[in-house]
Amino acid sequence: MALDDTRGGHEGLERAALSGAEDALSKTKLMATQRIRQRLFSVAADYTATAAWSALDARQGDRAAALLGKALYLAGMGQDPIVEMRVWNSYAMLAHQRGEHSEAVDSGLAAQTTAVTRRDPLFASLAHARTAIGHSNLGDRQAAIRSLGHAQDALGKAKEGEPRPSWMAFYGTAELTAMRAIVLDRIGKSAEAEAASHLALGSIPEQFRRNRALATARLALAQLHQRDVDQACATASSVFELMAGSPIPGRMRSLLGDYYRDLITLAPDAVVAREWGDRFRTEWSRA
Repeated sequence: MALDDTRGGHEGLERAALSGAEDALSKTKLMATQRIRQRLFSVAADYTATAAWSALDARQGDRAAALLGKALYLAGMGQDPIVEMRVWNSYAMLAHQRGEHSEAVDSGLAAQTTAVTRRDPLFASLAHARTAIGHSNLGDRQAAIRSLGHAQDALGKAKEGEPRPSWMAFYGTAELTAMRAIVLDRIGKSAEAEAASHLALGSIPEQFRRNRALATARLALAQLHQRDVDQACATASSVFELMAGSPIPGRMRSLLGDYYRDLITLAPDAVVAREWGDRFRTEWSRA
């Protein structure tokens, strides 16, 4: 998970996770109690969900979908509601990548119904925030704002210091604020989205380099949507500095591609737009 936080999804991370899943599953064939077998299925499910997340972050959608299906099956075998919630959260993100926004909302709602969201408000908050993004992509402003409110309320009830899996370490006030920025920009509140992005970047921990880079790209989009082209290009360029030394994950490359398409639509003749386009193509070829 530390490797994912800094570099993002890639083949090495996926292979390592699948190796862990295979090791756990091989042990279920040994003489063991049902309780131990169930726990091994849970471990294998978590590893497989990590591999699926890596494929998702790399924008390898078909592979991510296959791995998510396997992870959900193993989570059922292990009776693990935490992995089930994790898988539905990833399904919502995969649906967004595919432009299937109704399915993204449905996946967010499925995440909300898992047993862990009733036990731990932090998981409920993430599920509501993911649903809010789905609603915003459908253009349902009221539902998006309502889901954000539920996410904030649940986060306020979450207890610090509770034992939680390492993959959940990214989520808290800073990440919810970053997700709020996405929703606000998509429902046409770009100035508020810019403010939320600044707030998020002021509190996302340094070790979450990939998340900081994504939030920075979102900040650039919010600035661009306000026609602040010079500042937006400067902000977008800083993403490359944040990810220096590592290939840019597919999900981030796609987001930067969205920025570039909006840039040439809004300011096709601006010198700074042409310069940023040259930088983008250079960095893309290196990634």
